[in-house]
Amino acid sequence: MFENIGLAFQGVFSHKLRSFLTMLGIIIGIAAIITIVSTIKGTNEQIKKNLIGSGLNVVKIGLTHDGYEYDVQWGQLPEGVSVITDEDIAALKNLDGVTDATALRMRNYTDGIYYGNTAFNGSLYGIDGHYFSTNNYMVDYGRALIADDFANYRKVAVIDSRLVSSLFNGKNPLGETLEIQGEPFTVVGVVSQVVINEPVINSISDYYTYAQTGGGVIFIPSCCWDILYRYDEPCQVMIRAESTDKMTSAGKAAADLLNERVIRGTSYAYKADDLLEQASNLQSLSKSTNTQLIWIAGISLLVGGIGVMNIMLVSVTERTREIGLKIAVGARGSRIMGQFLTEAAVLTLMGGVLGVGAGIGLAYMLSRVMGTPVAISVPACIIAVAFSTVTGIVFGLVPAVKASRLNPIDALRRE
Repeated sequence: MFENIGLAFQGVFSHKLRSFLTMLGIIIGIAAIITIVSTIKGTNEQIKKNLIGSGLNVVKIGLTHDGYEYDVQWGQLPEGVSVITDEDIAALKNLDGVTDATALRMRNYTDGIYYGNTAFNGSLYGIDGHYFSTNNYMVDYGRALIADDFANYRKVAVIDSRLVSSLFNGKNPLGETLEIQGEPFTVVGVVSQVVINEPVINSISDYYTYAQTGGGVIFIPSCCWDILYRYDEPCQVMIRAESTDKMTSAGKAAADLLNERVIRGTSYAYKADDLLEQASNLQSLSKSTNTQLIWIAGISLLVGGIGVMNIMLVSVTERTREIGLKIAVGARGSRIMGQFLTEAAVLTLMGGVLGVGAGIGLAYMLSRVMGTPVAISVPACIIAVAFSTVTGIVFGLVPAVKASRLNPIDALRRE
């Protein structure tokens, strides 16, 4: 075996140009497949990152009516939907895969909010004491909402860092007064969210999704919400899962718990945003499209295999006397066949390795030039090299069999 491998490498390096041209089809085919697979994997990871956004594993559970998202801002108070209590939040935090939970009320499209004569056009959130920890907010300066704010119904507000520039023109907002529905709220702190990755906006729909809170957010204690708006408005819930993979199961469990505890016999239901399912659907669409490209790239392997068969047939013709001499001195047909199969396998193995290297380089080059994400798949590289080796064995079989069946007398007689 090792002798055959040595002879194979000797044959490859004794005809360098011919060997390279023979491997070229294999190199191109493997490089194309590695490039496509790496791009598919990178695109799928980017899809997942875009949908999940900040990477905090937070799942929103919102109220729906007949399967559609219910916005209390534009509708009547739903009958039969109880307000989510602290006991409900505690039960959510005890669910498997959930590390934190919070309830909030919101207005994404606000009016009646002013700083001096300047109208505010961002979002208003009525939050509990768990909101900032669940969504990984940190205090830039000032303070967050504290227990006394909730206990004493203090009209205080915390704003996010975007509002400092958009509403306060960059000046220190601490101690300033915001007028919300005619009620004065004192700004006591500025916060910002610590994100793991930023969502990438690739379409107009991505823009509108991301821009819902583009004007900034004002956070007030949830106990003060009833002062400004209707009493007993239903809440949204946000939970933080232990990991990205647990977001779906944790979100479903949370929705089921809320439906059992706060909704009885109505057409309303709490439903979790299954971002992983959305990502999976987009990934499947991307994958099905690119699978066709992989099959097209596989044609190059077929062409490369035919090239290997052709050069091995030429090699058999060139070495007819050598083969005849080996058979004449006692070499078995299986030994001759093994030698030529090894040469074909070594030839395509080298082509596969070079193809993998070229594919990785091409993938990174396309990533830089076109801005497409890329993620190298180690299993795909290993499979590609193994497949190229198998290709050499399959297409080298005919020349190897031909060599093993040569008549030694005819072979020695040939010039």
